[in-house]
Amino acid sequence: MKCRAADLAAVRRRAEALGARDAGVLHQRDTFFPAGPGRLKLRDFGDGRAELIGYRRPDTPEARASDFFVCPVADPITLAATLSHALGTAGVVSKRRHLFLYRATRIHLDDVEGLGGFVELETVLAGQSDEAAHAELQEVAAALGLEPEARVAEAYVDLLARRGR
Repeated sequence: MKCRAADLAAVRRRAEALGARDAGVLHQRDTFFPAGPGRLKLRDFGDGRAELIGYRRPDTPEARASDFFVCPVADPITLAATLSHALGTAGVVSKRRHLFLYRATRIHLDDVEGLGGFVELETVLAGQSDEAAHAELQEVAAALGLEPEARVAEAYVDLLARRGR
């Protein structure tokens, strides 16, 4: 689930009050490459670490499942050049992500360059039913004060493309 958030500091305070564990701040640069039917991105953490991530999920504002694969990358500069040469580039998203962990839910407080503040919630299904995971996601969303009308369906790269960046 992804929601716009005008005040990330207030959401951070709510996450702390919920008992979520602060897992630190990540700086991420995601380069997207044309891929169908899903998305393909190279996530560079700026510290020598990177991941190639392929994923599929519907673009709906409701909580939705995501099917994904993550591959650690040893040489992100060369891989980015190779993929760009072969496929072209679909867009770049740069963000500062403050990560909190609560039970099976990852709480992402994202400050996205060119877009502003967002909260993304990811609840991992490992060891629990879809219903239990969905209930936990709804519990966290309510505790953080995320309103249904603030939900966003599109990926950041699509929002940026729509803004003409």
